[in-house]
Amino acid sequence: MAQSIYITSAEGHSGKSTVALGVLDALSHATPRVGVFRAIARSTVERDYVLEMLLDHDGVDLPYDDCIGVTYDDVRHDPDAALATIVERYKAVEAQCDAVVIVGSDYTDVGSPAELAYNARIAANLGAPVLLVLGGRSAQNQTQPEQLGSSLARTPAEMGQIADLALAELAHGRAKLFAVVANRADAEGADETLEAIRRSIHAHQGAGPAAPVPVWAIPEDRFLVAPSIRGIMRSVDGELLAGDPGRLTREALAVVVAGMSMVNVLPRLLEGAVVIIPADRSEVLLATLLANASGTFPSISGIVLNGGFELPEPVTRLIDGLGSSVPIITTELGTYETAVRIMGTRGRLAADSQRRYDTALALFEQSVDTDELLVAFGLARATVVTPLMFEFQLIERARAQRKRIVLPEGDDDRVLRAAATVLKRGIADLVILGEPFEVRARAIELGIDIQGAEVLSPLDAVHVHKFAEEYARLRAHKGVTMGQAADTVTDVSYFGTMMVHLGLADGMVSGAAHTTAHTIRPAFEIIKTKPGVSVVSSVFLMALADRVLVYGDCAVIPDPTSEQLADIAISSAATAAQFGIEPRVAMLSYSTGESGSGAEVEKVRDATALVRSRAPELLVEGPIQYDAAADAAVAAAKMPGSAVAGRATVFVFPDLNTGNNTYKAVQRSAGAVAIGPVLQGLNKPINDLSRGALVDDIVNTIAITAIQAQGE
Repeated sequence: MAQSIYITSAEGHSGKSTVALGVLDALSHATPRVGVFRAIARSTVERDYVLEMLLDHDGVDLPYDDCIGVTYDDVRHDPDAALATIVERYKAVEAQCDAVVIVGSDYTDVGSPAELAYNARIAANLGAPVLLVLGGRSAQNQTQPEQLGSSLARTPAEMGQIADLALAELAHGRAKLFAVVANRADAEGADETLEAIRRSIHAHQGAGPAAPVPVWAIPEDRFLVAPSIRGIMRSVDGELLAGDPGRLTREALAVVVAGMSMVNVLPRLLEGAVVIIPADRSEVLLATLLANASGTFPSISGIVLNGGFELPEPVTRLIDGLGSSVPIITTELGTYETAVRIMGTRGRLAADSQRRYDTALALFEQSVDTDELLVAFGLARATVVTPLMFEFQLIERARAQRKRIVLPEGDDDRVLRAAATVLKRGIADLVILGEPFEVRARAIELGIDIQGAEVLSPLDAVHVHKFAEEYARLRAHKGVTMGQAADTVTDVSYFGTMMVHLGLADGMVSGAAHTTAHTIRPAFEIIKTKPGVSVVSSVFLMALADRVLVYGDCAVIPDPTSEQLADIAISSAATAAQFGIEPRVAMLSYSTGESGSGAEVEKVRDATALVRSRAPELLVEGPIQYDAAADAAVAAAKMPGSAVAGRATVFVFPDLNTGNNTYKAVQRSAGAVAIGPVLQGLNKPINDLSRGALVDDIVNTIAITAIQAQGE
């Protein structure tokens, strides 16, 4: 039977989805089969965006339709029959999982007291303890009308009163309390305010269980509660007239009603605002677009043209020529109705906004003790290691001792998006190379936050002079002059490598927009190899369904000699150990043991002997075929009694052709996640990306580079 947890709140708009996402993420890092179940959905016609977001999490593999219990209509029609259906459908999900996150209703239909009581009843019948989410904000109107999403903070005493009522309702429904989260709590008083909320909630637990339960407080974040431009477009029944559709996910942090002349509108523009402009005021529209592009005014999130007037053809042609990415939405509504609807639009935590997603996870991780949560949940950590669990371990290890990583490709959107995630999740400190205004302006256009990164121009005169002097010294034996060195170090790969060499950064990640040669050539010239290592090689960390293996070399050396193979094996074993994988090295060949002969087999045999003489502490076997190295049954027949055969974790391929094809075959055919290539053998960590790298690949490589830097 799966362990389960029922997440419910005492009212609507408490930010329950943030808590559900955080709990789901924590569980998926501890056990391989995690499920999601939505007890009551708003509708069967419109898909539930909270459920879709949770199902989109990498750790969940369930179809949408299986994860819904009933609708509000079902509950209204026959509450008892609806409850029976919920139990039946939940049991089908439970049978497929080790842990299930159950999300309660959203308070969009019936009255709050009746709804909480029904949620308590569901939890009791499912045998799932309740994680109660209490909203730290009142439902009153915004304190500042121009600000979207903000509302009055509740005092600790008010939070205690709400907790008292909610806990009594849960006890009456015979639901077991698991924990309490005060979400969207007031962060103004920092730790004092949050601790007061915890004490107040604990003080009102008389109606709950005798033993104290965990209580956490998560502060409010304006980006999570602010509506997206897409949400605003939906609220005003609008259509996208111009601009980048990708920017519809950007948050609107304020609203500006531009019902006055151009000279009076411009000073009133606010950062992240949505600007309401009457469609017949084309001069205000054009001035707003120009102000946004100028860099001398705040960057706006979007424009809503109200009134339903059609723009004149010369104006639309001028807008097209400006090439602005700011979304321009048209609506038939008048100014007042447009403003009212925008102010009433609420933010949604959905999978299409990476910034919201990262912000929600970061808030949860910073505010909730996930180790305490897992202990209270009673979930034993699994012995298997899934790709998601391994990626989490990488991030946790990188966070433990934050390193400074340089990203030379600041003009690549994938790199900027990855940087935003790395900064928000606290994985590493970053230096991004590029012209500061251009890089930061592009980040704002993408709706991502890279304020925590240093953005440095590779043409910065002070750094160029310093780097050129050092490069000319290092390459003097090649006849490099100061002038040639100054030209060379302005190349982003050389500039970033010089930063690592001189200790201005701990490692570098590049290659999303450059070739492998362009990325690693400067490392060969400047960083050089570690003592006792003759070659730079690479490994892929192959995350299979239940374990992680190390494949080397699959990216750098085409046809290694026996000495180079020995280097690759020793370096790969060290890399494996660095990432928590016990190294048992298989030197692969088409022959196992003494069964075959030939030049290729002899090369592997010689390399194995070299490994044993140079690193006698390593468990190594070779030559050995892949099946004998990986499969215990085959190993028992072909190489009985071996400490490596059937249990290998590090696979060293005889040449690049074999290694590259094998890792891709396993990646595509077995569904493995290939993390890498991870370069090894250098004095300091430099890592190369595939030019097809996804944002997650870049995040993982930054974490790997940071871990390598920790070991230096």
